[in-house]
Parts: sequence; structure tokens; C-alpha cells
Amino acid sequence: MKAIEVENVTFAYGKNLILENVNFSVEEGDFLALIGPNGGGKTTLLKVLVGLLKPQEGSVKIFGERVPNKKNLVGYVPQNTNANVEFPITVAQCVATGKYGLMADSAEVSALLARVGMAGFETRRLGALSGGQRQRVLVARALAAKPKILFLDEPSSSMDAAGQASLFNLLAELNAEMTIVLVSHDLMALSKHVKSVACVNGCVHFHGGNGLNGDVLHEAYGCDMELITHGMMAHRVLSTHDHTHCHEHSAELHAHCHHEHHHHEHDAHG
Repeated sequence: MKAIEVENVTFAYGKNLILENVNFSVEEGDFLALIGPNGGGKTTLLKVLVGLLKPQEGSVKIFGERVPNKKNLVGYVPQNTNANVEFPITVAQCVATGKYGLMADSAEVSALLARVGMAGFETRRLGALSGGQRQRVLVARALAAKPKILFLDEPSSSMDAAGQASLFNLLAELNAEMTIVLVSHDLMALSKHVKSVACVNGCVHFHGGNGLNGDVLHEAYGCDMELITHGMMAHRVLSTHDHTHCHEHSAELHAHCHHEHHHHEHDAHG
């Protein structure tokens, strides 16, 4: 069954065109990574899929239901900006906000925390947790409504390598029960878990299968990049795709990509 169907979606902020004529579908049970350069439209696309933004053209369906709808089919974990971390709320209170009528001291909240490896943290203040722990709490909050799809925007942005690996292992476990869609730059941590990849850079090119390799990175970021890893990593070579029908994002994205490439190259040799 199709979990997500996107047809002819175009979105702009005023006159600034972000997404143009986007078409793809995602099967139920998929683990999809949205990758691409900053400014390419990844977060915008995620918000369109969830229903937080309405496209000027086209439509999105979640399990056959047009977005937005009143059914609790999706869970959403927004990007962690570390804002308001001092707000006086406990872990249990945070999780309880994920479903109307859910009480912070309920067994259901404790079960949700246990599911994400945070049992016993109910009374801890949210701001006192590490970035990785807070993200697990936010995942528990998103799971409160029993979604069929979990959307996450840069969920590992505030974590170290161990925290990233732990979170993605958790998401892989959840993927046995639900479809996962996330935006991420942590390509190496993701590589063994994702089933599909969507390259987002104004337009969207969808690839089924684990395709995090040099070809798909070039297609997503518009410049030559190498995927460097230690040890063995199984991979599948993707066919190339044509970007000529995508709208031009100007030289800014390519300049950013060129800058990022040399920045990472400097870090690698530093």
C-alpha cells in the first residue's frame, strides 16, 4: 500500500520558488531519507508532507487521505534548535502533550518512555537532558498518537556519533511497525538503515533501495563528493537522473556546496 503519494506539488514562499512539480510515492514500511544541500527544500518538503504547509499546486495523500486531515496518521519530530530548553517542563509532561487527554502520570506515558529507552526519566526536567535524550523524549511524544508514519527533521543534529548511532538503531526498530521519513545530513550513520533516498534540490528524485554512494550525493548536492567509510559497507549503484527540468536555484547552492566540500576536506586533513 502507498503510505505517501505526492502529485505535481509546487511550493513557494512569496516569489521564492522552493519546490517545483514534485512527484513521488512511498510504500508502507519504507525508511526514507531526504537528503540535499541547505536551501534545497528538504524541511519545506517535510512540512508539506505533514500538512504544516499548503502547496500552491498539487496534492499530498497519506494512506489515501488527502493532507491535511483529522486522522492521527502521522507523528512529527521537528528540528531540535535547543530553544526553550530552560522551560520548566518534565519529561513526562512533554510526552503527554503528544495526545489530547493524556496524563503525565499515566502508565501510557511510562510505556512510551520505556519504548524509546528512557524509562525512569518521567520526573526529570527536559532541559537537564542531553541532546540525544531530549530527541528520544520527542520521539516518544510523537508516538503517543500511535502514528502510521513518523516524520523527523534533522533528529541527530545535536548528538555525538554514539548518540546518532543509538537514535538510528531505535528508528530502525520502530520501522518494523511504521514508515519512517527523515531529513538528515548524517549520511554515514544512516547508511545501513535507510531503504530509500529522495534527493531534494528544488525538484525531487526518488531512489528505492540503499543508495547512499557518490553518485547519489552528486545528484543531491550538485558537486563531486566522496562517501568515505571505515570497513565494509554494502551499497547499490543508482542510475543517474536528469536535473534539467528542475528550476534553477542560482549559483548560491553550488557555491555553498563548493564551500562545504572544501570545508569538509580541510577537516578531514586537519
